Amino acid sequence: MSEAEKDFIKAHQNDEVTTLLLQAKKYPNLNIPDLVLQIKARQKAKVKLPEWSENEGIVFPKMLSVEQCSSEITAKFKASLVEGETLIDLTGGMGVDIAYMSKNFQKAFYIEQNTDLLNVTKYNFEQLGIKNVAFIEGNSVECLSEINVAKDDLEDLELKDKSNPEIHQSDESKFRQNNWIYLDPHRRDDTGSKVVRLQDCEPNILSIKDLLFKKTDNILLKASPMLDIDLAISDLGNVSHVYVVAVENEVKEVLFHLQSPLSVGEGLGVRLHAVNLTKNNQTELSFSKSQEKNATIKLGSPQQYLYEPNAAILKTGAFRFTAQHFDLQKIAPHSHLYTSKELVENFQGRTFKILAVCKLDKKEISKYLTENKANVTIRNFPLTVKQIREKLKLSEGGNEYLFATTDAQNQKIVIICRRTGILPV
Repeated sequence: MSEAEKDFIKAHQNDEVTTLLLQAKKYPNLNIPDLVLQIKARQKAKVKLPEWSENEGIVFPKMLSVEQCSSEITAKFKASLVEGETLIDLTGGMGVDIAYMSKNFQKAFYIEQNTDLLNVTKYNFEQLGIKNVAFIEGNSVECLSEINVAKDDLEDLELKDKSNPEIHQSDESKFRQNNWIYLDPHRRDDTGSKVVRLQDCEPNILSIKDLLFKKTDNILLKASPMLDIDLAISDLGNVSHVYVVAVENEVKEVLFHLQSPLSVGEGLGVRLHAVNLTKNNQTELSFSKSQEKNATIKLGSPQQYLYEPNAAILKTGAFRFTAQHFDLQKIAPHSHLYTSKELVENFQGRTFKILAVCKLDKKEISKYLTENKANVTIRNFPLTVKQIREKLKLSEGGNEYLFATTDAQNQKIVIICRRTGILPV
């Protein structure tokens, strides 16, 4: 970008983009539609990619790439999982993930078949000072197929980018162990609709897994947060770890670490990690499928405190293990709500002080509400939140929380409570 274009973006970075488009005639020497797209992307990136949005030299690609790319906070988490000599990113895209993960490797390779996107990413990496990433244009599977399996793999890759510095070779075994392949398959079909199943994504990891394991012993796969984890473990095989990553209690992605050689049978040896990231904190609950299966739980009626696990824990399915780990009683086998007499301060989720337990009765519930409003949640209950609000004539919000659920005696109950002073984690 020219200095004039950078100045315009900086001067109007917080402006309404529709208004700027209407004022395009005021700036005859600038391509306002293109600059407005840059401003719109920066406004979105201000939260999602703060380090990138603060760099005036960054050029953002089409909005779809910005919308689909990983956030800075999740990219940094992925970087904490991998390290070694060489990283190969098969699905380069906007390059956010490899930008952070490459810091833990001597060399990294970005493969992308979209020429424009590759060129933008290469330019942006220059602005960010990232120098250990080589760029390869083409179909990732075809590019990988051309690489010989031997200790000179790196040399073959080097031929595609002659400007790269020489890298010392290692024997094949060491290379495989210290080499990672990362992929974030495209999750939209030909009509642009979102897809979830692994076999519907591009590339299809199920069809290329054997090829990938000829190049490495470690694969990190990013999948949809809607994916059925148990089914994916069964389909993939070779899964050693699953990371369910939430940001501010919203699940954003599911990561699978595949290792070879590895046989996990029914998946009981797989280690699951429920991770919740916030701006200033990170919590993680780790367990194996066998620990969840064999966890001892106690059922009990609501006592003094109520606990709701965070979204990552719920997604991993740590329903029994959560009760055992935090020494809590489960209100019912299928409610996924927990209770205790004494406050558990390190619970990973939301914690509430119970005010009362009653039936779904407007007159009874209204006794405990400071306003004619409440926050309503259902867990194993036959009515929807909307139906409960209509029945109780309540609006959203307020200081009180209603949990409509079914207890261990199969009774439909409403637990009325308020948040404790403990922040959600």
